[in-house]
Amino acid sequence: GIGKCVALELARRNARTILACRNQERGQAAVEEIRAATGNPAVLLRLLDTSSLASVRAFARAVLREEKRLDVLVNNAGLTGLPFAITPEGLERTFTTNYLGPFLLTNLLLG
Repeated sequence: GIGKCVALELARRNARTILACRNQERGQAAVEEIRAATGNPAVLLRLLDTSSLASVRAFARAVLREEKRLDVLVNNAGLTGLPFAITPEGLERTFTTNYLGPFLLTNLLLG
């Protein structure tokens, strides 16, 4: 999708690129594909589920701890058409995934 295309282009430009994915297997496959296509070994996978504010907080803590700087953040997570559901944190899933999670992530990474 769009996120993978953006990551591919950033990696082509020799950027250290972190793919934040919900699924370990699919994310690792994307990392390997991008590394092979670009020759850039600095393409990394970190797990993130923007429907979980705990996951967002853990991801942000790890990025702030592990990375010297962050130049670009692309919030690309989103879903639609799923049945109404409440997250374990008591929030509506679609709203949390598409808005609250990315908003929290951006604010936590601003420092």
